[in-house]
Amino acid sequence: MRIEPTAIPGCFQLVPDIRADERGSFVKTFREDLFREHGMATTFAEEYYSLSRRNVVRGLHFQLPPHEHAKLVYCVQGAVLDAALDLRRGSPTYGQHLTFELSAENGHMLYLPAGLAHGFCTLGEQALMMYKVTSAYAPQHDSGVRWDSAGIAWPDEVRRAPLLSARDQGFATLAEFDSPFAYEAGA
Repeated sequence: MRIEPTAIPGCFQLVPDIRADERGSFVKTFREDLFREHGMATTFAEEYYSLSRRNVVRGLHFQLPPHEHAKLVYCVQGAVLDAALDLRRGSPTYGQHLTFELSAENGHMLYLPAGLAHGFCTLGEQALMMYKVTSAYAPQHDSGVRWDSAGIAWPDEVRRAPLLSARDQGFATLAEFDSPFAYEAGA
């Protein structure tokens, strides 16, 4: 597994070795020693998945302190355009975002430290996304910013007719969001 730093401090793209043969493929998604070596969390409190149809946008989600969490995400069926948005005040990349294509085919994963918002849109008929998070779901601390307020270049088809939850439609914009997250260099 290759762990590649991104332009957002503490956010990593993980590129696994995919072992494929006539039976199919095998992908390792976690290696504690490599994660620890790169300063990433190695203890996860919950794991879950979502199945999304064409044009679904989920996000941009996070949990507020004191229940913030780091997150590891990857796509095991289909493909998504995945987005990470830095919400940590004092970060050199505060308010900036990155996008990545995560797919069952490429096996790429994204590690987001606490203080980053996460979202994605499907790039085909459906996508199955896996998530590992370092804190348990706390409904009173669950939050987000509007998917269309951070300058993310979502695909035209998605921008024209996104399928969004009522919750995601009601989030504050990035400009309206008063971030409680603080950047800690080296954390």
